[in-house]
Amino acid sequence: MTTHTDKKRSKWTLVFPIKKDGKNLLKWLGFFGFFCAVLLWSFQGTNFNLYRIQEGIDGIIDIISRMFPPKLSIVPRLVKPTIETVQMSIVGTLIAILLSIPLGICAAQNISPSPILYHGSRLILNSLRTVPDVIFAVIFVSAVGLGPFPGTLAIGVSSSGMLGKFLGDSIENIDPGSLEALRATGANKIQAISYAVIPQILPEFISLALFRWEMNFRSSTILGIVGAGGIGFELMTSMRLFRYQEMTMTLILILAVVAVVDSVSANIRSRVL
Repeated sequence: MTTHTDKKRSKWTLVFPIKKDGKNLLKWLGFFGFFCAVLLWSFQGTNFNLYRIQEGIDGIIDIISRMFPPKLSIVPRLVKPTIETVQMSIVGTLIAILLSIPLGICAAQNISPSPILYHGSRLILNSLRTVPDVIFAVIFVSAVGLGPFPGTLAIGVSSSGMLGKFLGDSIENIDPGSLEALRATGANKIQAISYAVIPQILPEFISLALFRWEMNFRSSTILGIVGAGGIGFELMTSMRLFRYQEMTMTLILILAVVAVVDSVSANIRSRVL
């Protein structure tokens, strides 16, 4: 007869599989000690200090007090940059999707045309994810000038790294049965992708693309720091000129648009998926 104590012990054994000889106990204790050592090392490296936070509370309160009330008179001036930011996120996400599809297909080992393309695509995707979008914005601003266009290009190229990586991983995780069945009937690469791969990965890829669109809107608000257009330029200008009330109004507007983008994305996801 199994008692409540036995059930409780078996539940914890699944989480911490401790053997009677104590070897697993030592392994888990060693892992826990290593984890604590890494945390301590990280806290020391970042100079984490709660006392310094306490000392800075007065400064934080002073800045927050200057941020209110928000300056409503600047709203008409922010309408055009806000629309521009939404447009940047939409076009940038479209560019990312178009770039990620060929890279993701080549980066999937089970359907990649050749090992050279597989490793080359993986290297490109890793490189795109390594470089921050702000660096891409600086590069494109230098190449094509100031404004929303370089910001859009930066969002598209930077986002393609993440989308391509997840697309490649999704293709590698599909059910191989349907793919092998089509290949056995003599189907070519395009037919195999159309009838075996796309139906399995399409819902997940659409969901990921919508999530990336939400992220791209947030990212586009930061690119104004390097002159890449959008409402981020207005936000950075207010911060540099210490116009905290204008900055608060800009942040409130960004928050409102983020909520709208999130709602639209959720609505599309529920209808499509």
